[in-house]
Amino acid sequence: MKLTPEQVITLHGFNNLTKTLSFNMYDICYTKTAEERDAYLAYIDEQYNSDRLKNILKDVADIIGAHTLHIAQQDYVPQGASVTMLVSEGPIVEVPTEHYDESPGPLPESVVIQLDKSHITVHTYPEYHPNGGISTFRADIDVSTCGEISPLKALNYLIHSFDTDIMTIDYRVRGFTRDADGHKLYIDHEISSIQNYIPDEIIDMYDMIDVNVYQENIFHTKCKLRKFDLNNYLFGYTKDKLDPGEEKEITESLKKEMDEIFYGKNIT
Repeated sequence: MKLTPEQVITLHGFNNLTKTLSFNMYDICYTKTAEERDAYLAYIDEQYNSDRLKNILKDVADIIGAHTLHIAQQDYVPQGASVTMLVSEGPIVEVPTEHYDESPGPLPESVVIQLDKSHITVHTYPEYHPNGGISTFRADIDVSTCGEISPLKALNYLIHSFDTDIMTIDYRVRGFTRDADGHKLYIDHEISSIQNYIPDEIIDMYDMIDVNVYQENIFHTKCKLRKFDLNNYLFGYTKDKLDPGEEKEITESLKKEMDEIFYGKNIT
């Protein structure tokens, strides 16, 4: 179904399509000692506490034009946080023509958009290897909307909100709506790849793989940072403190961890 901004489909009742964006980010760090590991986890816990995550979700709600109805947030012991936001219809205006474009969405400074109803959630998962060395932090964010607006317009802002080594992004359109003649519509906008909603300057920073099931309206993109600078993965010191053998071992360990997460399998 090819739509242009000028085309309008008269629906029979409400647009019942459900569109869900799942954004998963990973931050990886080498923590040589238990003290470094604990300090890294404490840093992550403070950097991504429930108050900051709540503010990120509020910005997402603004981008997709939603009114916040209820927020539940929790910081966990020993680490981790969750925020769930229930939101409702925003002011009823015409859907902006840029909604139909496969293009990056706005940042919070420039938002003109509407939403029918939605919920937004975020959960964080700090963890570490039982034998030491590698610590990771993962955040899972889900934005689910009903109606005409796609949550993909929030993806650009989400990417800018986190310092990510690896991202996995899923988008799915579920259900159907009907036009005035009763014909079912299983998607109401064109999409060929999630990458079209990511700015070029971000795409240039990552290796990306698409796995799409077009006939089921399921889209998947995974991204791994191209440039590797060991100093960005050491917590509290720089690589000039390492001897060449140790630097090589740590580099190989970090790259293996990143490849395993990116490809979704253990590598021996």
